[in-house]
Amino acid sequence: MLTYSFENIGKESIYEYLYKCIKKDIIEGRLVKDEHLPSKRTLAVNLGISTITVENSYGQLMSEGYIYSVPKKGYYVSDISGVARIKPVKYEVPEITAKKTGYKSDLSSNRTDPGSFPFATWAKLMRRVITDRQDDLMKISPGEGTWELRKAIAMHLASFRDMQVTPGQIIIGAGTEYMYSLLIQLLGRDKVYCVEDPGYSKIARIYASNNVKFCYASMDNEGMKPEAVRECMADIVHISPTHHYPTGITMPVSRRFELLAWANEKPDRYIIEDDYDSEFRMTGKTIPTMKSIDISEKVIYMNTFSRTLTPTIRISYMVLPPHLAATYQEKLDFYACTVSNFEQYALAAFIEEGYFEKHLNRMRLYYTKQREAVLSVLKEDPFKCVGRVREADSGLHFILELNTLLSDNEVKRKLEAEGIHINALSEYYHNNTDEYSHSFVISYSDMKIENFRSACSKMSELTPL
Repeated sequence: MLTYSFENIGKESIYEYLYKCIKKDIIEGRLVKDEHLPSKRTLAVNLGISTITVENSYGQLMSEGYIYSVPKKGYYVSDISGVARIKPVKYEVPEITAKKTGYKSDLSSNRTDPGSFPFATWAKLMRRVITDRQDDLMKISPGEGTWELRKAIAMHLASFRDMQVTPGQIIIGAGTEYMYSLLIQLLGRDKVYCVEDPGYSKIARIYASNNVKFCYASMDNEGMKPEAVRECMADIVHISPTHHYPTGITMPVSRRFELLAWANEKPDRYIIEDDYDSEFRMTGKTIPTMKSIDISEKVIYMNTFSRTLTPTIRISYMVLPPHLAATYQEKLDFYACTVSNFEQYALAAFIEEGYFEKHLNRMRLYYTKQREAVLSVLKEDPFKCVGRVREADSGLHFILELNTLLSDNEVKRKLEAEGIHINALSEYYHNNTDEYSHSFVISYSDMKIENFRSACSKMSELTPL
């Protein structure tokens, strides 16, 4: 007779607990094939529970195929001998929590200032979306994104980046990582993708995780070298011409036309233009995009709102040439949009009603003052010997050439011992042979001036007397 205790079952119902007990006995072989189970009434009396509880447990076991019934005879254990009985292995799953660096100063952080986000405006627009677009919020948006947001982005690109594109060329997605995965499917896994060296390491990791061939092309003071692209037999080139990370190089128009000429040599060659961080050019007019001078439909434009608004708003987009937009519709239109309608409608209103432009202007002013404050620290008497700043007119970081005889690794190790995190420029090279480059990437978007002053004090101790 089956006997189970119901004393410590917690919040679980009795029928669920009984079902799991019998199921476990069958799986572990204590109840064997064709064994006759007690009748519902007999088992209920023996366990001191109701007949309906036993009936529910037996019913669940039958629906899953662990037992079967024979009319006027009762219930029997099914044959599950084909199922391998493997002893469960217990794994300790680490608890996933937010990373805690413990650094007093993080000179590599690309966070935005929490106080700079337009919370009141954003909240107003979201309330309006809930009130005015209830029907639209319940509908599934097109895979490319809502028409309203794509139209707003096209309008923004026309006024801010001098790009004449249609909403039909724009694809919306949650983060650039997702967008690159779509691009790989669109352009082909049989292509060779070329990335900048030095460059943002995540790009190469995305290509590697998608199992596509990729190569590294070296750079000079004008950006990616066309001869390096030819040497690695690339089909697709991935560049950030307006503001390269981490060097800050702006590619001149002559080099841009060289790469466009390379792309025009074969029909399946394309250039992926990553325009990340381009909105924050501190002096002069914004540099035009490669997309705006491309007349042969060879440039695919990528950008995101994570830098201009906040990284937690995971909305990115790409602008495809018309013929590739048509191919996307044909091959990849089955993908659902990964950004909620709620956020898309709110962002569309934020752009169309002029709030985005005002926010960009306000943030440019804020970051200009922030940059000046950070650079002024390096001009103070105690820190003049620390090193030389490699100036750039755009982006939210700069290169500090540290005056030291120590290797990059030694500098990092000594500063981290003092609670200061910093990234060396040499870390961004695929083939790094210059360990003593002494150049470090300083991000200042959310930097506290006193923290930077304290960091400079520690860096000054690493300089020769």
